[in-house]
Amino acid sequence: MLQHEASTELIVNGRKTVSEAGTLAALIVEQGLGEAKVATALNGQFVPEARRATTALSSGDRVEIVSARQGG
Repeated sequence: MLQHEASTELIVNGRKTVSEAGTLAALIVEQGLGEAKVATALNGQFVPEARRATTALSSGDRVEIVSARQGG
């Protein structure tokens, strides 16, 4: 059985985005970052990797996805 998720309007890294993702983990995959090591925050609160799959997204949420960079 196919389950269709509703589109949700989010702010991702400062940009308005329409997403089909229902969770923070699904959004990371949708953004093409599924295997990347990233830090995440939802509405200004840090979300650890272990909680992303159970962190639901709602319209208007502000999401920050930050990847580490090396250099010096």
